[in-house]
Amino acid sequence: MPDTVLLSDVAAADMLAHAGRDAPCEACGLLIGAGRTVVRAVPTANADTSPTRYTIPPEAHFAALREARAEGLTVVGAYHSHPLGPAEPSPTDATTAFSDFVFVIAGLAPTPHLRAWHFAGGNFAELRLVRT
Repeated sequence: MPDTVLLSDVAAADMLAHAGRDAPCEACGLLIGAGRTVVRAVPTANADTSPTRYTIPPEAHFAALREARAEGLTVVGAYHSHPLGPAEPSPTDATTAFSDFVFVIAGLAPTPHLRAWHFAGGNFAELRLVRT
């Protein structure tokens, strides 16, 4: 299932709750797992404190990476929210994305929802999101 992301129900609930708490600013965090399986979402601060941009602080990324490695896992991606819109990549998202990472976007409008994406060749492609 190369175009599929397996996402634990707990990680999904944590991302949506984080997005709701941080609105109207974008929430962000890291996805812990293996390959395209996400077992946990690690919330981080948004260094930008912005409704349209996010930056995960480097120290939070390194801490999550160390913690994941201690469990035999890794950081497989990142998530962020779109407080005023759907879970679709924005032009701003494309300027900061990179390959070999899963990007999950939590859209809050019109209702809370999650979608997963992969960035390659300068474009986002949607991944099938399967909750486990």
